[in-house]
Amino acid sequence: MPDAPDAGALDAGGPDAGAPDPVAGGRAGGPRAVPVLERPVREVMRTLLVTVAAGETLLVAWELLERSGARHLPVVLPDGRCSGLLERAEVAVACAAPAVTLSRRHARDLVRYRRCAVVHREDSVGRAVDVMDANRCDALPVVGDAGVLAGLFTAADVVSALAGHGLEVPPGGGGQRSYPFPYPVMPGLPPRPDEDRVSPVP
Repeated sequence: MPDAPDAGALDAGGPDAGAPDPVAGGRAGGPRAVPVLERPVREVMRTLLVTVAAGETLLVAWELLERSGARHLPVVLPDGRCSGLLERAEVAVACAAPAVTLSRRHARDLVRYRRCAVVHREDSVGRAVDVMDANRCDALPVVGDAGVLAGLFTAADVVSALAGHGLEVPPGGGGQRSYPFPYPVMPGLPPRPDEDRVSPVP
């Protein structure tokens, strides 16, 4: 009878050999990459953002969300610091008010009386996840030196990193963008057809 294969050979050639290690971001048997939770936030965050100036109206904030399809909208002060983070749902609810009222309400009004949790771009992903959990949120503004907005970190970014997906960078783009934006930013965003848009204003 032929000799039974040795256990070491089975382990080396088993179905899981060479399988990706989602936590480490590497492959078993090879050099282990830095685990996702230990990587700096700057390697996982998104930097191609749509932002709104704090002094813009809620109608402008809603238009930015509608055109970009974004779920979160950072509110940026003139000096580049992030004043807060607007969520699509809360802007939609605020925009249910009469149009005359909306012309007098600004993006800063929705974030004025609440604390804005942020993380630094050099913080670890693990710490950012802890901050999100403590604040019961799924997105955090990421700041650099002097508190200037550097990007946005979301739960979806963590999932993508664990799955081994890299940052999506448009052709010709470096993935980095300089803040602040003193005005609403809609680079390359064409107006959506009227029939596809749902206005929250009665």
